[in-house]
Amino acid sequence: MVDRTGLVRWFGWLTYRAPAMSNSTKAEAVLALHRFGMGPRPGSIAAIEADPRAALIAELDRPLRLADAASLPSSAKAYRTVADANAKRAARAKQEAKKQQMAAAPVMADGQDASQGNNQTRKPGQTQGQGQGAETAEMAAKKAADAVPDPGRPIYLEEAKVRTEAALAAEIGFAERLVWFWSNHFCISANKIQSMSGAYEREAIRPHVLGRFNDLLQAAESHPAMLFYLDNLGSMGANSIAGINRSRGLNENFAREIMELHTLGVRSGYTQDDVISFANVLTGWTLIPPGNDPERGGEFSFNPRLHEPGGQTVLGKLYDQEGVEQGRAVLRDLAAHPATATHVATKLARHFIAETPPPSLVEQMAKTFRETDGDLKEVAKTMVSAPEAWSEPPSKLKRPGEWVVGMVRATGITQADPTRFTGGQELLGEALWRPPAPKGYPDDEASWIDGVGRRLDIANNFAERVAGQADPQDIIETVFASTVSPEVKQAVNRAESRQQALALLFMSADFQRR
Repeated sequence: MVDRTGLVRWFGWLTYRAPAMSNSTKAEAVLALHRFGMGPRPGSIAAIEADPRAALIAELDRPLRLADAASLPSSAKAYRTVADANAKRAARAKQEAKKQQMAAAPVMADGQDASQGNNQTRKPGQTQGQGQGAETAEMAAKKAADAVPDPGRPIYLEEAKVRTEAALAAEIGFAERLVWFWSNHFCISANKIQSMSGAYEREAIRPHVLGRFNDLLQAAESHPAMLFYLDNLGSMGANSIAGINRSRGLNENFAREIMELHTLGVRSGYTQDDVISFANVLTGWTLIPPGNDPERGGEFSFNPRLHEPGGQTVLGKLYDQEGVEQGRAVLRDLAAHPATATHVATKLARHFIAETPPPSLVEQMAKTFRETDGDLKEVAKTMVSAPEAWSEPPSKLKRPGEWVVGMVRATGITQADPTRFTGGQELLGEALWRPPAPKGYPDDEASWIDGVGRRLDIANNFAERVAGQADPQDIIETVFASTVSPEVKQAVNRAESRQQALALLFMSADFQRR
């Protein structure tokens, strides 16, 4: 094991400083790979060095395919699989509990309970045998339930493996980074709906990140995983059939998060009355319960019995469409709202360029959004074509997931151990598809800087595993084309072992910042 003290001596300065800017074509290629992609890998700098900006745009024009996705279940299928397992688990537990209860209370030939002669320790309504066997029955029932495998975790890990390997194999990774960005923008949480978390990203996010924002918005908001996550399944209008019969109420979560987080942004002019009206519009957006339909359970469904009848006014406009079309009409107008263009442009520029992005860049991107009817590919092209996107120093701290993937890419590894990857991301505070709130993971340095110390342990452990096959000097010369700072080269040269040299390299600002 490498002496951690030796790493810490270099840790602070190498990590916290911002890499120096350079005007060389190699340095611009490195910046393109870090700022917009998944980080350099063997041969990537040479492949894009001639024109890094054109290479980024060319990647956006290629189909965004996900290898091995055909083997993964749809979100509805995954949901049914887990629901079926839970039902089987409950049934096994009840069967075993009943069996244990019967065994604990034997009946004599004359029909009297065998324990009737001694009832000193009986609880009210319980025979002595039943009282003594209750704990045993409970333990046996739990054991019987636990014998039914939980399919949710394997589905989650397989989704994580496919996603991670797509990032490792990408030529640049700009399109993959856009998938990650939009998945976090329209986030759900595997803590609440694990079975659908990976499929949601594949079905609702990935197909639309290079299309129009309205299509992405419609797909995300109507996906069963989002409806489940934001508690819209049982939301019902007060005057709906279900609302009258069940005396249950409206849930505003879904409508509020769409306006505040997904489209308009905070302080953009909407009111509480708009939220309530929009929530009424969205009543009836639900999913088919697996127990009701074993073939289509888990799919999106509009239930008119839950829907508030009549027109609703949102942002000063009356929507009198019937059924599901009322909600789709509001979403279309939210997608086209000028505040949405500014909100989306600001978040994209903050994520890729700087915590306080240049206002001129944000305005260029918002203008493209408005003029192209929300064409997200064109907005991304505007971003990478703008001089401001390249003049900002590489001072933005990478989020844990970006850093981990970049570290592995530098060694040329393309296969992922999903258990190790997801465990590492959880340790670093960015558990995959498990954001702490509907606003997703933050994009500011203050939220991540305190966890950089844990990256040292991750870097050291990874370096220990790959030291036999990864040469730090080779990574500097071939992967980074010798563009790392002289100070990093010196630290690597002075390292006491190859493992320590790799850990120092992975912890340097040249790896951590973009």
